[in-house]
Amino acid sequence: MLFSDSMKKTDEFRNCYENGKSYANKFVVVYVWKNGGSNNKVGISCSKKIGNSVVRHRFARLVREAYRLHEDIFNSGLDIVVVARACARDANFFDIEESLLSLAGKARITKNGGD
Repeated sequence: MLFSDSMKKTDEFRNCYENGKSYANKFVVVYVWKNGGSNNKVGISCSKKIGNSVVRHRFARLVREAYRLHEDIFNSGLDIVVVARACARDANFFDIEESLLSLAGKARITKNGGD
């Protein structure tokens, strides 16, 4: 079983933004950076433009759950930052899950190598 940590420090996010590669779709932007470790670190970023704290926290919970359910298909040793886009405020769990998985396939960070 894999265990992923969450990203908390600003420097970790900044490193992923500056050095990582980004992939985007309607609901989210995903930044991926190989951290050289054995665990994945997942960071979730949601600005106040998306909505109030209830809306932002809901987005974070949906992303966390979508990642948790599919954690075993992700390669290890990655820093992954998920950034909400404006449309994400109206998205349901399946929209977020599908977005995350399709971008993971585009980024080729899944064990099967992509879609």
